[in-house]
Amino acid sequence: MVKRNPNMAKLQSGYLFPEIARRKKEFLARNPKAKIISLGIGDTTQPITPHITKGLHNEVSRLGTRKGYSGYGAEQGLEELRNKIAEKLYNGIIKGDEVFVSDGAKPDTARLQVLFGSNATIAVQDPSYPVYVDSSVILGQTGNYNQRKSQFDGIEYMECVPENNFFPDLKKTKKTDIIFFCNPNNPTGAAVNRRQLKEIVDFARRNKSILVYDSAYSQFITDKKLPKSIYEIEGSKEVAIEISSFSKPIGFTGVRLGWAVIPNELLFEDGTPVNKDWNRIATTLFNGASNIAQHGALNALDAKGMKEMRQTISYYLENAGIIRDSMEKLGYEVYGGRHAPYLWMRVPGKTSWEAFEEFLGKANVLTTPGVGFGPSGEGFLRLSALDHREDVKEAVERIERCMK
Repeated sequence: MVKRNPNMAKLQSGYLFPEIARRKKEFLARNPKAKIISLGIGDTTQPITPHITKGLHNEVSRLGTRKGYSGYGAEQGLEELRNKIAEKLYNGIIKGDEVFVSDGAKPDTARLQVLFGSNATIAVQDPSYPVYVDSSVILGQTGNYNQRKSQFDGIEYMECVPENNFFPDLKKTKKTDIIFFCNPNNPTGAAVNRRQLKEIVDFARRNKSILVYDSAYSQFITDKKLPKSIYEIEGSKEVAIEISSFSKPIGFTGVRLGWAVIPNELLFEDGTPVNKDWNRIATTLFNGASNIAQHGALNALDAKGMKEMRQTISYYLENAGIIRDSMEKLGYEVYGGRHAPYLWMRVPGKTSWEAFEEFLGKANVLTTPGVGFGPSGEGFLRLSALDHREDVKEAVERIERCMK
């Protein structure tokens, strides 16, 4: 028989979100009449808005005609969309040929691991979105799991906690080949300022590292003083890749559409442009994003679509405000939710999973255990504001009633 990839055995007991689903299923088996409200998994709930839906619909209609039908598209994405992303979301500070349209930031993260190879060393924020660590484990970049530290020996964990304002102490951070950095952060909801972002760019430049900057939630940043893209920082094009997504801003979690920016200035040690190798990865491992999804995104990036996007984001941020106000009224220490759809809440005296079970059992509200995002997440819960307003209000009312 074929031997199993030994790295699969190094993965922890279960990917965080399937484990939450398993526990939810078990709870419902014991309590079949319970009505669970989810403030847990960060899936969107609001319908795709009319103008963006029109873009999807029109392309479906065109595909139903001989004249309008198209088969395979360019693996890099529609040229019009690549240029529009560069113009509308980056204000022209990058070029269209540096944008590679994809099926999302999460798949791009996995494909980047293939690009870098199994010998690359990595650093991640702690806590951070699980895909950075888990994809590294599968590829064999991470060494063995250290049960005592709840860490992989081959990963540099950059602690991001309330005590350091969710920004790592780079003086204590070891040099690695790749640095994963998500801003605004999932799960903490923290957004860094321009000075902090310059600090991490300079750190990457000194160490000749590649910074993989995940900006999937950048459109939720409401403070104009805060940077939305890594490329607003001088020198970043020589060290940074930016991955991003249409999932949360326009409700494309199931439609699937994102992009990666690979600047022409970014080079490997031997002088090979990273853009060139990424193009080969894209054309070898990927057949291109859906034509239908891309036409929806084209509508999302015109004047009407951008207005609708801002309305959707405002709705979720208002939800976040409702949750934050309620949890603070109960005496919880709450972070985030101002520039991201996530809130990070400390649960003193309990482990993350104990708090998860308590919220589920007493209030029938689903949350996400912070420890699932890394060792520094222990003792926290992540709350998602990506829900219907009436459900958010009912959830906080239940928590206020049951968790006093």
